[in-house]
Amino acid sequence: MTILRAEHLGMCFGVRDALALTHSEAARQPVTVLGELVHNETVLADLRARGVRLERDLDAVQTATVVITAHGTSRRRLAEVQARGHRVLEATCPLVHFAHRALTDLVARGLHPVVIGQREHVEVRGLTGDFPHADVVLSEAEIDAQPERAGFGVASQTTQPIARVRELTDYLRRRFPRSEVVFRDTVCQPTKQRQNAAEELAQRCDVVLVIGGAHSNNTRQLVATCAQFCDRVYHVQTATDVCEEWFQPDDTVGLTAGTSTPEATIRATEAAVQRLANGLLELASVGA
Repeated sequence: MTILRAEHLGMCFGVRDALALTHSEAARQPVTVLGELVHNETVLADLRARGVRLERDLDAVQTATVVITAHGTSRRRLAEVQARGHRVLEATCPLVHFAHRALTDLVARGLHPVVIGQREHVEVRGLTGDFPHADVVLSEAEIDAQPERAGFGVASQTTQPIARVRELTDYLRRRFPRSEVVFRDTVCQPTKQRQNAAEELAQRCDVVLVIGGAHSNNTRQLVATCAQFCDRVYHVQTATDVCEEWFQPDDTVGLTAGTSTPEATIRATEAAVQRLANGLLELASVGA
């Protein structure tokens, strides 16, 4: 069995910076993260072990300092947190901040805001929180349901596949040929790099393991991308999820991972696959 690692594994800079900021603050005083700092249970378990509190409900926050997650939030939500008397520490990824600025600029131009992404994802809720009239779409059918407008300003969730974002933007233009459609590319570079690397990897492999949190959108998108080119694709959160029956002795196995996956988790998963590979080779030699 051959094991290949995709390029651009390990945490992206936005996640690393968010964790470093939260770790540093938690070492000095009690802090509460409003939501999940990142969508990876291994990382969240480590935060809890460091004494960091995770609360979805602002009413449940009991610490003076509140950390805003890497996914960001709206100015309206920030004001609400501050109005409760909390000190706000923003761990928001700079590329998410860029998406917020892009959408704000589009609205300032008088364009109707459209966000391509998952309606209930925390990042998308943050993007649209200051623009309750914004529309969130993720399919052609949802675009068909839109009324015609003089102009549309399009941005996207940072972890959407850029090819799909462009497809939907082009479809919007065809659907409303008389409307002005202005697109701002807000898909982050780490997402683009991982998608491209995953596509190349999947075409070379018999099996692909995508390592990442169950609720991580960029991880799920990697799974979908790999599945276009490889029949056996498995989403695992940790090494304990790896199953022997997934593999054959002569398989080429690819490993890729979401942007919030710790390097230690990737190494442990690779080691688990290698142990299975050694076992399968031993069985094959005995059978021979």
